[in-house]
Amino acid sequence: MLLQLMSVSTVNALEKLSSQELASHCALLKSEPEGVDGQYCVRYIQGFIDGAIATDARVMLSAENAISGNETFAERAMRTRMPGRVDRSRAAKLAGFCLGDPVPLRDVVDVVVADLTAQQKSAMKDVLAMEVVYISLLNNYPCI
Repeated sequence: MLLQLMSVSTVNALEKLSSQELASHCALLKSEPEGVDGQYCVRYIQGFIDGAIATDARVMLSAENAISGNETFAERAMRTRMPGRVDRSRAAKLAGFCLGDPVPLRDVVDVVVADLTAQQKSAMKDVLAMEVVYISLLNNYPCI
């Protein structure tokens, strides 16, 4: 039994969300914004944004430290576990999109959902949800 568990591939353990599936959840956002599907749509987009900024902040800070090279264990722990607001805003530029401060989440979601809906009408329906969300953020919220 243990050998069977060890042979299971974890590479395919995460099912990727298609843009069609996300669009089906987001289609109910206007009529039922507090419903399960509407909240799924909002939280997916919010999670994408938060993940991109948090990841880029850590990557940026790690790269900067590699250049300087003078960091104690405690400093590294603080930097990697608690990037500050300034670090997150600097890192947003690495993601390629800048939302400004503050931008209401619902406004961003509405823009992304409009792009998602338009994308579903095009010939490129079989794109991953993360790609559509990312392209929408790049196009609508460029860093100037």
